[in-house]
Amino acid sequence: MIIKVLLVAALLAGAVTLIRGRPSALSLLVRRGLTLGVILLGVLAVLFPDGVTEVAELVGVGRGADLVLYALCVTFLFVTISLYLRLGQMHDRLVEMARQHALLEAEVRDLRGTQKASET
Repeated sequence: MIIKVLLVAALLAGAVTLIRGRPSALSLLVRRGLTLGVILLGVLAVLFPDGVTEVAELVGVGRGADLVLYALCVTFLFVTISLYLRLGQMHDRLVEMARQHALLEAEVRDLRGTQKASET
């Protein structure tokens, strides 16, 4: 039962992250903290593999391998959302750069046209 609550909470957190959109400095800090926490848990799982099974049993999962699989699925979800948001940011930047480039090109053409008109 505990695992169901944890997984639903993680999925809801993923949905909120996706809906909120643009990451802030606080969300970057939280993401980095969670990343370090996951790395630490990975090290502990390697050093104490029986501990993973014990934790799995505590949260209502039969085997430690199943718990690791659930964690990997949730992690994959958050990585996918993060990459999706980052691609959106990159797209917005590219569009802005293209607009600026087009405006600069138009100014250069106007200046060249003005110079040619004044020369004749």
